[in-house]
Amino acid sequence: MNKDIDSLVLICNNLHKSYLSADVTLPILQGVNLEVGLGETISIVGSSGSGKSTLLHILAGLDQATSGEIIIDKQVLNGLNDDQVCAIRNQKLGFIYQFHHLLPEFTAYENVLMPLLIHGHVSETNKDFAKHILDRLGLAKRFLHFPSQLSGGERQRVAIARAVINNPKLIFADEPTGNLDNHTGSQVLEVFFALQKELQTSLIIVTHDPAVAALTKSSYRLKDGLLHLE
Repeated sequence: MNKDIDSLVLICNNLHKSYLSADVTLPILQGVNLEVGLGETISIVGSSGSGKSTLLHILAGLDQATSGEIIIDKQVLNGLNDDQVCAIRNQKLGFIYQFHHLLPEFTAYENVLMPLLIHGHVSETNKDFAKHILDRLGLAKRFLHFPSQLSGGERQRVAIARAVINNPKLIFADEPTGNLDNHTGSQVLEVFFALQKELQTSLIIVTHDPAVAALTKSSYRLKDGLLHLE
């Protein structure tokens, strides 16, 4: 490892991932190594089908590698059961996807609080933080609006707010503006990165857009199952 382990929020060592299709083994990841420091921003680019989303899902504990080791905030994921991995995801990780996945019957404010409501732990501090995040994302007047009453960019901002409500150590973002037009996407990214700096949350973002990758401190290309620093 090249960095002080105390400053790292994620370490992955020699990750391999293969799929079996029609009795043929298809290698996707072939020895991926990555370190992410506290507050660090990293982008991963690559051609369609290169395994970017697969890698993201494995790093986040949503999928399992064929072999290799993942450490999040000094906790080794290997060997943990599903409940233990879910607890780490809930307490330390945030997720933003290309589609917002908001619940249509709940307001923007309720959607942001949903990860906490599911577990029955919503304090006044949590409620104040949710309002602060929505305000920072330019949604101060949209708290009580339902997803159907919000624009695409506004819905994705709500999804961002939901991802950071637990004040996670690390956010995983998979093409977070891929479903938006360029202008709206740029606006969303601007406020998102401002919020990321405020919270000092680490970020791994998968993107096909060089302009998005340029916003991060480091950019890697996933090619032939390996990460290459751009």
